[in-house]
Amino acid sequence: MKLHLHLFAIILAGFMSFAHAEPESGVGNKPNLGIFADPIAQFAAPGEEAVGDLLLQAMSLMGVAYRFGGSSPETGLDCSGFIQYVFRKSLRVNLPRTSAEMARAGRVIERDELAPGDLVFYNTRGFQYSHVGLYLGGNKFIHSPRTGKSVEVVNMTNSYWSQRFNGARRVNRGGSEWKEPVTARVANDRPPAEKKLTEKKVAEKKTIDKKSADKPAAEKKGRSSTRAERRKAAREQEAERKTASRKKSEQNPRKKKKPD
Repeated sequence: MKLHLHLFAIILAGFMSFAHAEPESGVGNKPNLGIFADPIAQFAAPGEEAVGDLLLQAMSLMGVAYRFGGSSPETGLDCSGFIQYVFRKSLRVNLPRTSAEMARAGRVIERDELAPGDLVFYNTRGFQYSHVGLYLGGNKFIHSPRTGKSVEVVNMTNSYWSQRFNGARRVNRGGSEWKEPVTARVANDRPPAEKKLTEKKVAEKKTIDKKSADKPAAEKKGRSSTRAERRKAAREQEAERKTASRKKSEQNPRKKKKPD
């Protein structure tokens, strides 16, 4: 079954490379290998067997339906469930479950540094890192898009994806040998956009603290004086009340009863 999936992925990837290939200048005498060319050679650098396994596993899931919260090909996969599944099955690497958490795994990669197997992140739901895909190379990535669609390969230079690009991360892929699952380390460094937001909040807090510290001493003294004045006024009112009560008692003394 596994061999069948691998063969299917190779043929499918080869077909895609043939369909989207562009002729190179100066190589007119080069034979067109079409689907017989090695499809992984376009995406993975020679010798990167681990990356090849990762891409094959991802391509074998082409056509699997999207399902929100899904983490299994049998029932459907959402975007992060798809990424988590292919890393675990091919590399025995455990990634966090959500795309936002994945955006803190591994290390930050600039767009011009992208290599096959890197994670690419997008804002598709109105907040940062709400979508994740797997970079294949040649400006293409594979992902599980949304309800009603299935796992597919898209071009990240498309205007929709280009405008929503949030950044990329590279996770340590390890070797290709079978081993116990390794949990991907979540980096302490936050994604650039998240860093800016955090730094802004820290700066705002410092500004507020500074303003509070710089308040004139007279203002602070004024607040203390106001409290003291209120206490003094309360004491004076109490004294006046007692004085009035005493005077009233003196003006209206109780009559003593005559003895029988």
